[in-house]
Amino acid sequence: MEGSRILHKKIREVFSETSKVVIGQERLINRLLIGLFTGGHILLEGVPGLAKTKTINTLAKVLDLGFNRLQFTPDLLPSDLVGTMIYNQKSGDFEVKKGPIFSNLILADEVNRAPAKVQSALLEAMAEKQVTIGDETHQLDRPFLVMATQNPVEQEGTYPLPEAQVDRFMMKVFVDYLDKNSELEMVRKMANLNFNYVPKPILDREEISAIKQEINRITISEMLERYIIELIFSTRRPAEYGLKDEARYIQFGVSPRAGLSLYNAAKALAYFDERDYVLPEDIKALVHDVFNHRIILNYEAEADGITTRQVIDTLLKRVAIGR
Repeated sequence: MEGSRILHKKIREVFSETSKVVIGQERLINRLLIGLFTGGHILLEGVPGLAKTKTINTLAKVLDLGFNRLQFTPDLLPSDLVGTMIYNQKSGDFEVKKGPIFSNLILADEVNRAPAKVQSALLEAMAEKQVTIGDETHQLDRPFLVMATQNPVEQEGTYPLPEAQVDRFMMKVFVDYLDKNSELEMVRKMANLNFNYVPKPILDREEISAIKQEINRITISEMLERYIIELIFSTRRPAEYGLKDEARYIQFGVSPRAGLSLYNAAKALAYFDERDYVLPEDIKALVHDVFNHRIILNYEAEADGITTRQVIDTLLKRVAIGR
């Protein structure tokens, strides 16, 4: 119990320390930590200037982990990501030169600007926690988290992400503008040209591993387990749940990974609230982030201006706990 109290205290300190540099993005920090502690990757969508890069960079310092930022461009090659074989003239052999993917926290900036071969290399890293260079397979550092960003404003020069890769992201988080008070606080702090606060490390790798084990022990009732399943099946067979309009609009429901992601994320959220059990509110708070990139709507939905957010809102209203 004492060890658990210490870890909970340190998690609160992680939020506090990160907020000294990043203003008003507590929800984003929360979702990144959920991904880190449960082994899931995070896809972010938001306009430029919302501190996405600063958030994960700051978090890496607070967690004392390695961080690399990858700017995805149309001319990027897989070797720019994973590394390549180089010839050593002294030994006469080829040696592996590892790429920037070999770190703990990876920021894949504007991930949809890279071509298919680069996406394939990133997918292997995300899915298998390993990369292939030449004919050798190399394990990546642990913990390993990819935070990818997409810019919703610019579409020119972008490549649609393969559905298999999008599904590998545990959550897709929409990052919005700050509220007025947070914006004012940010302007006051960042306008100070002498502001150069360096966050101090709070957690080490052993403590991160211990938090993972504690999250794994969080309990979730059978009723809530079945609630998660009902939510999943309501996206696949909406007509059976009385969702006639949604049945017209949903082309494909969520994949089995959605259930795993929602299950683990809910346990992590409960742990952050210092509970050893999951509440319905934990699940409801995360459904949008877990489902919104996995529900595929048809052209009719696009023509009628229907969004996945609206569909998920309806699911939450219509699918009852203990159904």
